[in-house]
Amino acid sequence: MSDIWDPHGSLRRMLWIGGAQWAGKTTVSDLVADRHGLNAYHYDYHDSRGHQDRRVARRLAHGEPVTDPDAEDVWVNHGPEAMAAQVLADFPARFEWVLDDLRAWFTSRPAIAEGWGLRPELVAPLIDSPRRMVVLVPTEEFRQHHLRTLPRALAVEATVSDPALAQANRIERDRLIADDAVRGARRHGVRVIEVDGVRDATAVAAEVADVFAPWLPVPPPVG
Repeated sequence: MSDIWDPHGSLRRMLWIGGAQWAGKTTVSDLVADRHGLNAYHYDYHDSRGHQDRRVARRLAHGEPVTDPDAEDVWVNHGPEAMAAQVLADFPARFEWVLDDLRAWFTSRPAIAEGWGLRPELVAPLIDSPRRMVVLVPTEEFRQHHLRTLPRALAVEATVSDPALAQANRIERDRLIADDAVRGARRHGVRVIEVDGVRDATAVAAEVADVFAPWLPVPPPVG
């Protein structure tokens, strides 16, 4: 990564958790960060809030409408394959905004970045070892558990003409994007961890910490 601008050295110190929705990336990253005294960067929070101005500016620069796409067009008018392809095509630009955020940090220790937009093919040029990244994906059974039990997983958060179709499109889109993350991880030698709900988040965090062990500070003794 010698040709990648990294003014404070933060990018070369990062540890990355990518993967699918409903895999517990945020919870796991917080557990590892808390145990080892690290900072954590949460992609979803920045992507849905702090990056909106940059998203609007990008649309303006490309001569596109500056408002968010119509929910009907996003969730109903296109099939899941087209929806997934659009999200994957957007990830590289969104990743540049993440790098801008992280370049502003100075940290003498490693730090963790997590989120579904942190794709193995985007992270690979930044890391000196594939062990600096893990990809978390839910098993199909655990995905279905979330769909049955989590209110935010049960419906598209917008008014559309066919909510059932919108939800089916969303579920399949997310599955396709998860599969793409797994393929990318395997191409780049990145560990894929399946989250099945049988092991709790603490156990998954321990496995992630084992992958990151060469760079993690020794945690203080418990008790």
